[in-house]
Amino acid sequence: MKADLNNRLSGTLAFYDLTRTNVVVPTPNPLLSLQTGEQRSRGVELSLAGEILPGWNIIAGYAYTDAEITKDTTFPVGNILSNVPKHSFNLWTTYEFQRGPLQGFGFGAGFFFVGDRQGDLTNTFELPSYFRTDAAIFYKRGQFRAALNFRNLFDVDYFESATGRFNVYPGDPFTVQGTISVSF
Repeated sequence: MKADLNNRLSGTLAFYDLTRTNVVVPTPNPLLSLQTGEQRSRGVELSLAGEILPGWNIIAGYAYTDAEITKDTTFPVGNILSNVPKHSFNLWTTYEFQRGPLQGFGFGAGFFFVGDRQGDLTNTFELPSYFRTDAAIFYKRGQFRAALNFRNLFDVDYFESATGRFNVYPGDPFTVQGTISVSF
């Protein structure tokens, strides 16, 4: 469902129940993969996007996902799918000055939460939840845009994903990225 809350703000709500069959999954041998039974994901996603006030924009979302193995000959039925958190949340908001000497200058902040999730299909270890904060400052004038983006502002240690106990991928540390662009 999608609803326009007013002429500047809209929201979406989605319920889902997905079943995948004959899924290819990794095995302890990195040279082999295995076609396995059935996996099911059920959940709800809610998002909100738009302009709250002139120059103030928001994008926010929440997801609840229940993902498990429903049929299998290798992994126990009922095991939780790897890398799928039950709860996740994001919020990104920016403000850009609309007039005056600061017109075109803006800043933003983003907050991202990812809940605990299994690191493998055998559910032998768990990746911990994390909360990451990003920020940005930018300047726009006509077709010109310059920006500085700050990812993982507080240098939080976290894990993006895993493909097994020996293949765990850490998230990026504090990173600064500058961009300059011109639109034609």
